[in-house]
Amino acid sequence: MPRELSLAEIFQIGYYWETKILLTAIKLDLFSALDGRSDSPSDLAKRLSLDERALSLVLNALVAMRVLTKHEGRFANTSVARKHLVKVSPDYVGHLLVLHDSEWMNWGKLEETVRSGVSPVRQHVFETDPEMGANVLAVLDRIGRGSGVTLAKVLQLDGVEQVLDVGGGAGTNAIAFCREYPHLRATVFDLPSTLQVTERSIKEAGLEDRIAVMPGNFNTDSLGGLYDLVLLSDVLHYQDAQANAALVRKAFAHLTDEGRLVIKDRFLDPDRTSPAWTTAFAVHILVNTEEGQCFTTQEAMEWMIRAGFTSVTELEPRAIVQGIKEPLISCDSGMQGKASRSETRGLSSR
Repeated sequence: MPRELSLAEIFQIGYYWETKILLTAIKLDLFSALDGRSDSPSDLAKRLSLDERALSLVLNALVAMRVLTKHEGRFANTSVARKHLVKVSPDYVGHLLVLHDSEWMNWGKLEETVRSGVSPVRQHVFETDPEMGANVLAVLDRIGRGSGVTLAKVLQLDGVEQVLDVGGGAGTNAIAFCREYPHLRATVFDLPSTLQVTERSIKEAGLEDRIAVMPGNFNTDSLGGLYDLVLLSDVLHYQDAQANAALVRKAFAHLTDEGRLVIKDRFLDPDRTSPAWTTAFAVHILVNTEEGQCFTTQEAMEWMIRAGFTSVTELEPRAIVQGIKEPLISCDSGMQGKASRSETRGLSSR
């Protein structure tokens, strides 16, 4: 049994101070201003047109948070700040953190949301601020490249020729899949504004001849032709259960016989109290999307079964589920063969 929290730990959870200090420093671009140099508060305040006294307090706090160093009254970046918080760094993640800062006011309305059940937003920030959306997608692409390769290996795509990545963002998974399997071709379906980033990523990867893009709204528009595999990666939590069930049915209609639907998301355990990060993420989704929520793998698998998928399996706990579209066979012997293949596929997919 896990130990109970101490009072000090409860206070630590309740303090949002360090979070806002870091987000403010990123918005002020303090780390880029300190790139390759050390500065006194006075010099830095003059260069950035900031108040010296207030800046000094923030700088000292950032030292205590181990993001900056201080020596003889001068401040400098730590190695982690140089790598991830300086804008010219190829590993800069500040855009993603600025997104969190833009959602600050929504979090401030959590009490009102819990009382009313109504989200404070009507559009995701990616829709209201396309430039921020593009910057965040670029960061997520860099972070997700390793996981894309891992996913490609888990799914064993040797026999797959055509993949549709629905809501595929910057094309991270499509690129990883095509690199891992030279025979494979992919299509990334997403909003037109998002696909501007996707096309750049595909071009940089040199895969224009194997990865196509398809603009549209996956809830209202056709998904194109037939595919051997349809991927829904980190899509479900932006929608409600009804929309997700309909999307699963649509994916079924666009799969070839023996085709697969793979859903990758941040799933909750059946009692919805773990994993801890996902329980907090579920609250984040509550206040930052109009209808989004986190689901269990059991719910996603039920949508698949109702849509007609067979051999529905959980490939990775709380992360990946898969369903297979078996061909319809009317005779009894055919049905027996179908069941046999279904069982074999279910086992081999694990």
